[in-house]
Amino acid sequence: MKTTSWRWMAGLALVSFGLTAHAADPIKIGSVLSTTGPAAFLGDPEAKTLQMYVEKINKEGGVLNRQLELVSYDDGTDASKANSFTKRLIYDDKVDVIIGGTTTGATMSMVPLVEKAEIPFISLAGAVVVIDPVKKWVFKTPHTDRMAAEKVFEDMKKQGLTKIALISETSGFGQSGKKESEIVAPHYGIDIVTQETYGPKDTDMTPQLTNIKNNPDVQAVLIFGLGQGPALVQRNYKQLDIKLPLYESHGVCSEEFIKLARDAAEGTRLPCAALIVADDLPDSDPQKPVVTAYANDFQQRWKSDVSTFGGHAYDALIIYVDAVKRAGTTDKAKVLAALEETKGVMGTGGEFNFSPTDHMGLDLTAFRMLEIKNGKWTLID
Repeated sequence: MKTTSWRWMAGLALVSFGLTAHAADPIKIGSVLSTTGPAAFLGDPEAKTLQMYVEKINKEGGVLNRQLELVSYDDGTDASKANSFTKRLIYDDKVDVIIGGTTTGATMSMVPLVEKAEIPFISLAGAVVVIDPVKKWVFKTPHTDRMAAEKVFEDMKKQGLTKIALISETSGFGQSGKKESEIVAPHYGIDIVTQETYGPKDTDMTPQLTNIKNNPDVQAVLIFGLGQGPALVQRNYKQLDIKLPLYESHGVCSEEFIKLARDAAEGTRLPCAALIVADDLPDSDPQKPVVTAYANDFQQRWKSDVSTFGGHAYDALIIYVDAVKRAGTTDKAKVLAALEETKGVMGTGGEFNFSPTDHMGLDLTAFRMLEIKNGKWTLID
């Protein structure tokens, strides 16, 4: 009898140990980011942000009494590598969620894989194609290129500018931005009278800009690109002494852009998230506590300036954590349902309100219109 009792108790202990061990399994956060290559100044702060906040959340007890484990890969700004690393995250690392796809090209190479595997994927890419049309398992945190074009054209209209030149990068983001600009321009009375393109690795855009300079109808210029390319375009712009008003998209919302463009950035207008001007926001702004806290955390930890790109990664992580907490589990289907019910989550990009038909959850008011003055970001709207 004693032996049977001992065996029963030992068996119960083993079962209990198994349950405890299972409950203590980490929640695996997978990421594929461009920490090297042309998009490195986007991907580097994204990677640093995820690392910093995974550590912070773990120190505070984790999520559902489980620690977070970050499994991250650098795609080198190569969409084919992003695809390969996504397969590894899904089938080898068996992650619970994937955050990343720094660029639109990388993200779109990852989408079919996450849809097939039925795993939540929160992209950090800018193009509207990521979430329009809606894809069941795909969400994103950055404002879209469509929104950027709308915000820029809204400002141009206020300035009385109606005839513009568009120079876009041949990357996924640049070409999506080109398409969206063409679609929304007529709604704001904007006529794109000439267009040029450049490659993400091009180092001299003077031929394209010379064509724009020689067009007498052009009143302003919009550059649609990300990474280092737009900064090089602006330096060529200044070298050619083009005096026309210059606009950028949100693909350059980083101090690194100003450093790369140098004095050629002066006077540039563009839409960005509130994070980039955190200290200039009025105390009454509901975003101010969030963006100032993130900015302070990032600057103290990494001794470098914040960028909206790192903010996108922060937003993705807190949105996922919020959904897991509400779902009470990391079960992917239940987390998906919770993600689609996300309401009132204030991030660095704005207040997120997802739904089954909206997997970004931001509107145009989440964008702030900025101008670069004396080498600094200045809030104008």
